[in-house]
Amino acid sequence: MKNTSSPTLTEDKIEVLGARVHNLKNIDVTIPRDKLVVITGLSGSGKSSLAFDTIYAEGQRRYVETFSAYARQFLGNLERPDVDKISGLSPVIAIEQKTISKSPRSTVGTITEIYDFLRLLYARVGDAYSYNTGEKMVKYSEDQIIDLILSDYANKKISVLAPLVKGRKGHYRELFEQISKQGYIRARVDGEIIEITPGLKLDRYKIHDIEVVIDRIQVKKSDLERLRSSISKGFEVGKDSILIHDLESETARHYSKNLMCPTTGISYPEPEPNLFSFNSPYGVCKRCNGIGEVSEIDRKKLIPDPKKSIKKGGLAPLGTYKNNWIFRQIGALLNKYDLSLDTPISKIDDELVDKMLNGTDETIRVTGNTGVNEYSVRFEGIVNFIQRQADENASRPIQRWAKSFMNQVICPKCHGARLRDEALHFKLDEKNISEISMLSISAFDKWINALEPKISKRQKRIAHDIIKEIKNRSGFLTDVGLNYLSLNRSAKTLSGGEAQRIRLATQIGSQLVGVLYILDEPSIGLHQRDNNKLIDSLKALRDMGNSIIVVEHDKDMILSADHVVDIGPFAGIHGGEIVNEGQGENLFKGNSLTADYLSGKKEIALPQKRRKGSGKKITLTGATGNNLKGFKAEFPLGKFVCVTGVSGSGKSTLVNQTLYPILNEHIYKGVKKPLPYTKIAGLEHLDKVIEIDQSPIGRTPRSNPATYTGVFTDIRTLFAELPEAKIRGYKAGRFSFNRRMRNVSG
Repeated sequence: MKNTSSPTLTEDKIEVLGARVHNLKNIDVTIPRDKLVVITGLSGSGKSSLAFDTIYAEGQRRYVETFSAYARQFLGNLERPDVDKISGLSPVIAIEQKTISKSPRSTVGTITEIYDFLRLLYARVGDAYSYNTGEKMVKYSEDQIIDLILSDYANKKISVLAPLVKGRKGHYRELFEQISKQGYIRARVDGEIIEITPGLKLDRYKIHDIEVVIDRIQVKKSDLERLRSSISKGFEVGKDSILIHDLESETARHYSKNLMCPTTGISYPEPEPNLFSFNSPYGVCKRCNGIGEVSEIDRKKLIPDPKKSIKKGGLAPLGTYKNNWIFRQIGALLNKYDLSLDTPISKIDDELVDKMLNGTDETIRVTGNTGVNEYSVRFEGIVNFIQRQADENASRPIQRWAKSFMNQVICPKCHGARLRDEALHFKLDEKNISEISMLSISAFDKWINALEPKISKRQKRIAHDIIKEIKNRSGFLTDVGLNYLSLNRSAKTLSGGEAQRIRLATQIGSQLVGVLYILDEPSIGLHQRDNNKLIDSLKALRDMGNSIIVVEHDKDMILSADHVVDIGPFAGIHGGEIVNEGQGENLFKGNSLTADYLSGKKEIALPQKRRKGSGKKITLTGATGNNLKGFKAEFPLGKFVCVTGVSGSGKSTLVNQTLYPILNEHIYKGVKKPLPYTKIAGLEHLDKVIEIDQSPIGRTPRSNPATYTGVFTDIRTLFAELPEAKIRGYKAGRFSFNRRMRNVSG
């Protein structure tokens, strides 16, 4: 009979009693604390059920229960796992696969918090330069500005001007009325002094510069108080910026309490960390909104075959002729130039083609649907229509249709840096924050380690602690074998193994103590060369005073563990039991499949014969995406082909991001753009392509193996045709058809 008495609670172990989650067979297990523990066994044997669905789930439930009733109403109640008792549990953090954000705004730098400290570093010790002249910006106090004016304009007549509008369109009638009510009678508009009269307004379609005249005065020390008062009022009205207009030479010079260009007078606001953030409206490039790329219409996609007429589908977005409004508009435009919809596009003048694509200001007469009424309209243009469909709140299918005619290109304004001009002109060691983010972690380490000797003593005092935090975090990335990544690398391009190791490095950097970490196969995607770095990182996390539980199949990880729990003996209903526990050589003595493979009793033998294949192949030449160097790759067909190499060498870039999008576009007309390549041959040999990646599938409560495999569809048909049939206990191998997909292991 099972012993249900409660054991004595000790602080050096986690005890799980009566675990029955999924296929676990009412098991008891004792896990030592502050150790590196590996849970291993066949896929589907119950490893994740024990580690994540029992231990982690209970830890999360207990954490949520510490919240107030008010807070819990927003989180919902977490279900208690099917277990009798868990004791010795500490705060739990799970580091699973594929849990990193796929947002285009998420990068290696933001995930690891290195970029956050880098933003703080640039905001506090960065040197500002003018984006107009490249000169170093200056900053004066009000007293210093008064001294400069006394020196530069001694005995000269000047106007103190407060800038209100710079380089904007509008009539500004309300602004002039407001200025007049405040008692000011003159303003300088576009370089000319004018009287502010009732009803004054400007040409609303022209760009204007407007400064209000605060005072006109001769610069003398005897009038110092009046000068000081005028300048102070000018700073108040002009929001910390004034212009001094020399009435004799008709020249004007800017002065600002903020950072200011000594030549052009442009000023920057005081730098704050959000100025350097591409996730903040304050810092983003206005053209690309912080993405670094913009969608641009591809003319070749609009006109794939210039030999066709518009009526026969020469303009791809319109298709073949239909008697609708847009075809009638284009027909009217062509008729104006003695052409028709039957004219091949290649015979239409380029200027007229440009009008069809980009629109025209000229009026055209278009016949209505009934053929009776006529309307005068300006043609919007195919390009503008497509861009509007992509930008507006159109349905997903419409947006997908519009974007099928576009290419993602580097933003022409920020050139992929994602930030506004001001942010890109703060520099350290002659490099802006975007240039630093493009460095690999190894190159970044060298730069940050050499930075302090290159900055001033004042900057060193401010930057010392910030640089220390940055060094620690970049060092952790190197320790887990990710020194080849750059800080601006998008999170969505990371492999599952890279993503998990980044989260691991972030946790090491947090310096938490007394935490239970649970990891899901962190060696996935990791080359054997880098295994020791990963294991050393886990041991470092353990040595800080944390407990580590790793769900793993890797031999090196198993043999390096302080304690191993082997679950089996097989998968599904034939698993869920503890078949072996121990450490090192003791594992070889166990009676389990894991022990047999560890000891060499069983092995995966190399095949005696290799398939000859079909003799056909796909040849990809000149792939240069990410770190690929434009080599020639051949993929023989009819064979099992493996692409391997060290982590980060370019495997996923070659196959998932270059080859697969090419094949998908060729066969299914997919719109995902492949990374750059020169040429591909052999596509005619294929008629189907399927991508199976590590992304989680069907995590909704309605998804189960039956719906994914199509078996449930057949069962529904069977019940419809044989209503008297009774089907009980149908199972496929170890899975029941109604098991939820979110409970299926990777």
